[in-house]
Amino acid sequence: MQKKLLITGSSGLIGSEVCMYFSRELGYKVHGVDNNQRAVFFGPQGDTRWNQQRISSELTGFTHHEIDIRDRRGVIDLVTEVRPDVIIHAAAQPSHDRAAAIPFDDFDTNAVGTLNLLEATRRACPESPFVHMSTNKVYGDRPNTIALRELETRWDYADPAYQHGIAEEFSIDQSKHSLFGASKVAADVMVQEYGRYFGMPTCCLRGGCLTGPNHSGVELHGFLSYLVKCNLEGQEYRVFGYKGKQVRDNIHSLDVARFMAAFVQAPRIAEVYNLGGGKDNSCSILEAFRIAEGFTGKVQNYTYVDENRIGDHICYYSDLRKMKAHYPGWDITQSLEETIRQIVDAWKKRTEKA
Repeated sequence: MQKKLLITGSSGLIGSEVCMYFSRELGYKVHGVDNNQRAVFFGPQGDTRWNQQRISSELTGFTHHEIDIRDRRGVIDLVTEVRPDVIIHAAAQPSHDRAAAIPFDDFDTNAVGTLNLLEATRRACPESPFVHMSTNKVYGDRPNTIALRELETRWDYADPAYQHGIAEEFSIDQSKHSLFGASKVAADVMVQEYGRYFGMPTCCLRGGCLTGPNHSGVELHGFLSYLVKCNLEGQEYRVFGYKGKQVRDNIHSLDVARFMAAFVQAPRIAEVYNLGGGKDNSCSILEAFRIAEGFTGKVQNYTYVDENRIGDHICYYSDLRKMKAHYPGWDITQSLEETIRQIVDAWKKRTEKA
């Protein structure tokens, strides 16, 4: 019998990649849950209907469910009806800045929505692997306490203990998270607790900068996608603090989907992984400008704002050693340069269609 995947946030960057990968590579029947809440959070530029239409037209047997994950009864009824073999939870309110303006919507989406899905899964199919897209923002601004050294185009860790990046044992306490980070902490801990308390196969993937060609990037969320969009359209990109040398590790949505598949095929109880591009796929904003300019031939138009975003990381890249130890068949396959090239090509095609 064909296995069934239930994926929330199915029209988003990660959700759509997961739909494609699990359907085409693993043969799953895919049930997508998405109500285009990104357009509500970020306006027309955040709209993901185009991606929903793309998935629906390209995937045979794909079923779209227009359900808000805050709708407890609707979520429980859907999971009970579908009884999926795998649940991947990628829906979220993903912005630091937006969360402060809509605290109830942020917490209800990120924390309560996750609880709704966990409890629905426990009731209907507790043996099914539950994969949660968490965030590295659960560590708050604590990574900023690590000693840093300033290089010509980036910050980097001066402490040799972090030469491979941030590991999963890093503390999430005594730090400023932003309301978004706090709501994601609540979800992250609840996913772990359902695993430990009920013995369910769950994992939290604490993502770095998740990116790829199917991202509807906006200023408040979607670093590389939005940067490339600004470059191509000649729009002003605003750099917030840290001299533009703040560092992020970037992971292509395909490599995210591949790791999820690895976990599903050999699930563990209540695991946590720092899922990012690692040091090799890290870059500062200034370095991202140069790479994007190399593919577009256009000079990046930007201004500098001296005040950094609240709770923002100065330098963050993920230590991938635990992931690779648990799943040695997995590794990064999409380089930073290749990822940016794909994003450039995707924005060009979208602009042509518009």
